[in-house]
Amino acid sequence: MDYSVTLSQMFGIKEEYAQNIIALLDDGNTIPFIARYRKEMHGSMDDQLIREFSEKLDYLRGLDKRREEIRELIDGQAKLTAELNLVLDKAQTLSELEDIYRPYKPKRKTRASVAKQRGLEPLALEIIKQEDGFNPQEFAGQFVDEEKEVPTAQDAINGAMDIIAEQLSDDAEIRKKLRAVFRDSASLKSVAADEEKDSVYTNYYEYSEPVKKIAGHRILAVNRGEKEGFLKVSVVPGSEQPLSVINRAVDKGTNPLCSDILKAAGEDAYTRLIFPSIEREIRSELTDAASENAIKVFATNLKQLLMQPPVKGKTVLGLDPGYRTGCKVAVVDDTGKVLDTAVIYPTHSEAKIAQSKRKLLELIKKHNVDIISIGNGTASKETEMFAADAIKEADHTVYYMVVSEAGASVYSASKLAATELPELDLTLRSAVSIARRLQDPLAELVKIEPKAIGVGQYQHDMPQKRLEESLDGVVEDCVNSVGVDLNTASPALLRRVSGLNATVCNNIVAYREENGAFSSRAELKKVPKLGPKAFEQCAGFLRVPGGRNPLDNTGVHPESYSTAKELLKLAGYSDKEIKSAKFGDLPQRVIKFGTKALAEKLGIGLPTLLDIIGELSKPGRDPRDEMPKPMLRTDVLDINDLKEGMELTGTVRNVIDFGAFIDIGVHQDGLVHISQICDRYLKHPSEVLKVGDIVKVKILSVDVKKNRISLTMRT
Repeated sequence: MDYSVTLSQMFGIKEEYAQNIIALLDDGNTIPFIARYRKEMHGSMDDQLIREFSEKLDYLRGLDKRREEIRELIDGQAKLTAELNLVLDKAQTLSELEDIYRPYKPKRKTRASVAKQRGLEPLALEIIKQEDGFNPQEFAGQFVDEEKEVPTAQDAINGAMDIIAEQLSDDAEIRKKLRAVFRDSASLKSVAADEEKDSVYTNYYEYSEPVKKIAGHRILAVNRGEKEGFLKVSVVPGSEQPLSVINRAVDKGTNPLCSDILKAAGEDAYTRLIFPSIEREIRSELTDAASENAIKVFATNLKQLLMQPPVKGKTVLGLDPGYRTGCKVAVVDDTGKVLDTAVIYPTHSEAKIAQSKRKLLELIKKHNVDIISIGNGTASKETEMFAADAIKEADHTVYYMVVSEAGASVYSASKLAATELPELDLTLRSAVSIARRLQDPLAELVKIEPKAIGVGQYQHDMPQKRLEESLDGVVEDCVNSVGVDLNTASPALLRRVSGLNATVCNNIVAYREENGAFSSRAELKKVPKLGPKAFEQCAGFLRVPGGRNPLDNTGVHPESYSTAKELLKLAGYSDKEIKSAKFGDLPQRVIKFGTKALAEKLGIGLPTLLDIIGELSKPGRDPRDEMPKPMLRTDVLDINDLKEGMELTGTVRNVIDFGAFIDIGVHQDGLVHISQICDRYLKHPSEVLKVGDIVKVKILSVDVKKNRISLTMRT
């Protein structure tokens, strides 16, 4: 297979670009590096598209590897023909290849293999021929043999039918047609395993939907209901009967005596061998497609969460709520350094609440706290109400925000947390994490396993390896698009930088501790085990604020430094101006010169030139600053305060297949169903909403008992 041709057609790109990407990947370049610094070679494809390209390339290579394995296995049986070779070459999927191999695959003991051992294969072949005048019953009498356990002619025919049934089951063309029939007209059906048992799956106790229309989240819900023992699930054929497909393939209609036997064998082949297999395949396909879609939604939400704007230059007090063991408190300065910790009891007696308020106000005053970050777990509502009441008495304005504490406990018990905060009890480490994730969500959340961050749906039902690969790719892309401060980054953050592994990250930190802050990117070359290739891949994504070379604090790659300096001179900057590193008017100067002409004079591609101009005109630019700012609050609402028709402003917390959950300042997030997002048809809520968006909503209904809030965004 010519991968560049296939992939160029698949992704709608030039064949040359496909060849370049394959060569870059094979040469050990990372996807962030290829996407950011080799744009001319692939037409400025983004990192996500290149990641999909890489995955599809791996699939095609795996397909070819399996193709050759099957070819060798069939050839080993001396059954490989020119025609079969051609069929193998034309197979486009793994399932097609396995169908071709099925008749040649060594089988365990089957009814057909037993019949063959009894010498009944010639009878089966004669029945399949369906020659005019042939009497199968008479011919079967020749195979009666007590020693071979074929006592009657009917037993011989039954054995021949077993052979025919297996042959029909192994027929790749029949399976292909049946798959098409099921995909086009079959339905997925679920019923209650026990109708008397109530569960969250009651909507699926009597449910049926065509497989070609069923939404992914319903497939995953049905699967989970089946796994938990509440549902019985099956695939039901549609209007076109599968047996007719088999009969048309096998019955020539030339011999009625053979037709009856072949129809019976076809029915046996379908019910006993083909249908169970096709049903598993259809359900597997549905689950794979639903999982892939859910993973994409999770990845999109994760990216938006990681790219939330940092709250810079603020002292934050983190609250990790709790009932019995109290609420853990941690104050961190604007760099994330821990200034103070405490434990308060805002959900206990009145005396404890008063004492907790005094302690909170004392910490706010002592450290001049700007914002309180409250975890959204157990006792969050009570803690939020307590904090909102307490800050009214503070000596300066203090805001608060409820943040997701998903994964905070995982982090606090990790080796990384023990290394970073060895002097703190693990319960207090969670409060530190909650405070820091408001200050810089990306830097803090990279310390947590991505799937534990909790912005997906049915994540525990996903193929875990595929989920981890996808989410790790999102984290990697986010970290590298923002850039990392070489002198402050933790090993966990550095580990996500293009080209760096755990050993090199630890060596960078060790070098920093021993020799002081890095003064340039070039100094990275002194780090043990950080070779030329690793430097090439990582250098552009690492920043050195205040270093000797102002370019070291931009996304300009060291390989382009000479080009950047030449650009500045052509744009009319003096040596003194270049040293000042202030090039805000560079875009205007370039326009006068002519962007295209400038690119030609510098000998670089237009995408690279535009990237250099963007970086030089805004050195140290953080792309997260362009995102909606987090919504800070000073007061809290109770669910009982909500009335139908009330208009509120909220923050999108999670986007799922059937809608989005919105934080409206009540402990319980409200749900905007997909039908209530806007006045036009949406295939998916992510077409309009993303995590972190600030939106206007109206209360549709409130169910206090069930703690459910329905919202609308429609006017």
